[in-house]
Amino acid sequence: MSGSATSQLPEMAEEDAGGQSHSEDDEGEQREQGGLKTMPFILANDFCDRFATIGFNANLITYLTQELHLPLVEASNTLTNFTGTANLTPVVGGLIADSFAGRFWTITFGSVIYQLGMVSLTASALLPSLRPPPCSGEACPRASAWTLLVLHLSLLCTSVGTGGTRPCVMAFGADQFELDKPKHGERAANKSRRSFFNLYFFGVELAKLTAVTAVVYIQENVGWGWGLGVPTIAMLLAVTAFVSGYPLYVKIAPGGSPFTRLAQVAVAAYRKRNVAVPKDPSLLYQDKELDAGISTAGRLLHTTQLTFFDRAATVTDGDLTRSGAPRPWRLSTVHRVEELKAIIRMLPIWAAGILLVTSASHNHSFAIQQARTMDRRITARLTIPPASMLIFSNIAMLATLALYDQVLVPRLRRLTGHPAGITHLQRTGIGLTISMLSNIFSAVVEGRRKRVAAMYDLLDSPHATVPMSVFWMAPQYAIHGVADAFMDVGRMEFLYDQAPESMRSSAAALYWLTMSAGSYMGTLLVTVVHEWTKGDGEWLQDNLNRGKLDCYYWLVVTLQMLNVVYFVICAKLYTYKKLEVVDQESSRGEIEEKDSDEKDVELQPLLPTDQTHGGR
Repeated sequence: MSGSATSQLPEMAEEDAGGQSHSEDDEGEQREQGGLKTMPFILANDFCDRFATIGFNANLITYLTQELHLPLVEASNTLTNFTGTANLTPVVGGLIADSFAGRFWTITFGSVIYQLGMVSLTASALLPSLRPPPCSGEACPRASAWTLLVLHLSLLCTSVGTGGTRPCVMAFGADQFELDKPKHGERAANKSRRSFFNLYFFGVELAKLTAVTAVVYIQENVGWGWGLGVPTIAMLLAVTAFVSGYPLYVKIAPGGSPFTRLAQVAVAAYRKRNVAVPKDPSLLYQDKELDAGISTAGRLLHTTQLTFFDRAATVTDGDLTRSGAPRPWRLSTVHRVEELKAIIRMLPIWAAGILLVTSASHNHSFAIQQARTMDRRITARLTIPPASMLIFSNIAMLATLALYDQVLVPRLRRLTGHPAGITHLQRTGIGLTISMLSNIFSAVVEGRRKRVAAMYDLLDSPHATVPMSVFWMAPQYAIHGVADAFMDVGRMEFLYDQAPESMRSSAAALYWLTMSAGSYMGTLLVTVVHEWTKGDGEWLQDNLNRGKLDCYYWLVVTLQMLNVVYFVICAKLYTYKKLEVVDQESSRGEIEEKDSDEKDVELQPLLPTDQTHGGR
């Protein structure tokens, strides 16, 4: 759809040419849409979706090594490559949602494709022809090329399906509170949205907790047919739950391809690279009507950074048609220029998350294999599956999220005066620091595990159980869960809040792109370390007792320290976007300037100039 004068909220009352609003029936229907009543459908969908995803992801390293008989390094790289692809496709999904499909239909079709991948994966686990023969003594036949092809195609389907759900679910849930702004005020809507983000991640962790206990137990003790079949059924329930809430949803119409607008700004600025930018920002081109469909929450105001792109809003001969309309590849409005600036300003902060994901990628590969070598007894007859060690991360994150809103935020609010207690960037920085402690603990525990193995003469017995309790690993998982409660929510809130209004699905995709880049970097790091240390003293090998996994952890800690320093510098230099919003309570229709990070700032009235220099 065109993003010019088309409203981006079709459910909201629009004015006709005479200035009259639509009928009261439309307004009544509008009041019935969105809000908390949509949350059960959206959160139930995401709960089942994450339950299905984690249900086969958490223990996939076991499936690859124990069932398909792949070497550890190859299995680890297969896992991180799959994770990287699954987190890359949301970039495409976010673009499709923002450009023409809308978030609802993107989520729906993505869920269906994901379901097909799950069905195929389950079938491959059930059919004997798609599994290698069992091990005979020490000889374990590797999976055939045909078996691996089916596996990779199934994983590809789930990755494509993920591209439709991940960038849109959180943004779609936050959209449900857009109608609260005119009814209850922006502060109340922001509070509801903030609570939604915490509730969303709470539901995600609850789904993970259920998956790494129930599903992993089924996989380890019943079989992989049911172990993958249960997540497949859960995914079907997710699609059903989401679609059934269709009449209640606020469905924001797409505003046209956001990347086209960004490209237009960049091209226009380059064409005018020798043109002087006016010293007075009010002389730059503005057109409220043109930007109406992509600025329903307020237009972006001019900022003094990245002034090169201001040339795109500098009016020169030939920029306007005879009717006064701008030529989009020669002239852009200030709002569209600021959209590009906002994305560019976010990128350094976004990049800090890449190494964060890399540093945690071993939790689903090496750490699980590490746990498999340890004493996993809970009682004389009950043992914990290696992949179920992730429950300590899930429980810690659930507890932190539960306490954050109810206990931590009120106390921080009194100290800082900030409505959310601390800013999104401060929350992320705290999480980065805590995450570093998790890997320090990982390195210490692995060093002790190897010393115990040497003490009992088990260095050359990779399948023997080292007499050291697996629960020594619980703190590293718990610390990582606390870190995630700060990092994941903080990063997602930052991206949603700082992204231009019409690009929020694409901004959510940036979150998953971080996961993708971090996973691929994890593959690169493992490959480089493996090649660099080959021979005597090899760090990463199938026999962890002879390997030096603790050295790999210390390397990751060093990289994390550098990453924290980089993030602090970027956060100090970051400039929040500013919005120009109409005061809903003022009969004069004054326009106010507002920093977007929900700061308690004094709102300064601006001149209500809708158009400047040729605006229609």
